Amino acid sequence: MGSIIVVLPKMEDAKRIRDMLGRYGLTASLLCTTASHVLSNVRDMDSGVVICSYRLPDMHYTQLAAYLPEYFEILLLTSAAEQANCPTGMMSLVYPIKPCDLAGTVEMMLAQQERRLRKKRTVPPKRTEREQNYINNAKRVLMERNHMTEQEAFRYIQKCSMDSGTNMVETAQMVLLLLYDS
Repeated sequence: MGSIIVVLPKMEDAKRIRDMLGRYGLTASLLCTTASHVLSNVRDMDSGVVICSYRLPDMHYTQLAAYLPEYFEILLLTSAAEQANCPTGMMSLVYPIKPCDLAGTVEMMLAQQERRLRKKRTVPPKRTEREQNYINNAKRVLMERNHMTEQEAFRYIQKCSMDSGTNMVETAQMVLLLLYDS
């Protein structure tokens, strides 16, 4: 699960937000009063949500958003007037903040990040040139010997791969061995 960082100009306000989240079972990893403190600590974390106001002592929230690593998002706590200036795609809550809205929004953002991270981890690695050559050669042989189109040959290798529970490279190697042995 991602980290929750609260950065507000006054430490008392940051503690209030931490306590609001705590009532809903969410734990803030870090309380800060400056964006530079956030940036120096965020490098040690994988992902998370930074809860901040639009005015920080050392930089504007848009600058903080630009410097944050890829898997950190900002939840902006703002006035109704300032919310109109909020960039599209950035989550925001308008003062006065209801504790249940704050907790629900943070949970939703963390869950969305977790899904994105999980999806990124499951991307299969790229094939090497040698592995791609096995597949291309198996397709070429199937096209010549069985009079298949390139798409048909690829689908044949793909289907055999799925049916046998092996990857496409191993299946292509088996096709090549079977056809060259005969």
